[in-house]
Amino acid sequence: MRKPIIAGNWKMYKTHAESVAFVKELAPRLAAYTGVESVVCPTFVALAGVCEALKGSGIGVGAQNLHWEAQGAFTSQIAPPMLQGLAEYVIIGHSECRAYLGETDEMINKKVKAALAYGLKPIIAVGESLTQNEAGQTAAVIGGQVRAALDGVDAANMTNIVLAYEPIWAIGTGKNASSAIAQDVIGGTIRKTLTELYGNSVAQGVRIQYGGSVKPDNMQDYMSQPDIDGALVGGASLKVDDFAKLIEAAAKAKGV
Repeated sequence: MRKPIIAGNWKMYKTHAESVAFVKELAPRLAAYTGVESVVCPTFVALAGVCEALKGSGIGVGAQNLHWEAQGAFTSQIAPPMLQGLAEYVIIGHSECRAYLGETDEMINKKVKAALAYGLKPIIAVGESLTQNEAGQTAAVIGGQVRAALDGVDAANMTNIVLAYEPIWAIGTGKNASSAIAQDVIGGTIRKTLTELYGNSVAQGVRIQYGGSVKPDNMQDYMSQPDIDGALVGGASLKVDDFAKLIEAAAKAKGV
């Protein structure tokens, strides 16, 4: 069975002090749920403090992005080796980065390869716009994003990769894909694409999250779906009670 993974993407929220205080309060709340992998993704300035505060807790730490070069004249960017020892995971291809920062499929592929080269585990986000969804293009768009992100990535690396389906129209809008729709995209498109690329055995081992207006009251519904292995959560990961309830719901739904 694939171990469920819930990752909190804090986006541009929480100062260094707020981040450290948050995880110190969160850690004991999650201690009993060893069957679910929990990850927090703070801002870059809080990574070191959060990493130190979570030592020995079992809660993982992720970065929100990275550059594909190891160093260079790239003002404002964070290189993969800078994250070593601070982050285990790194979010790549989030729709906000694609939309606001102009990230292309080619850039995302470079970032995935760079992360793997430096021992970081990518959480690769894919998702379609409302226009694409309404035009019936979801499968083509998502399948294309998955193939582009994984171009040149061999099967041996897939155990270190998590995929996240985040429909753009459901991020920060209060709207969400139903659990049945999410299951259809994740199982019918993403895992099917992985099977075509790497074979069924590898595809069945890859963990795939859903993201987009995930809350404690709908978490169990999503996690009850056979191909949904977790969630990439925004707003609901910013409150200790909500985050703890997400983990509890995941554990209950998966029986772990």
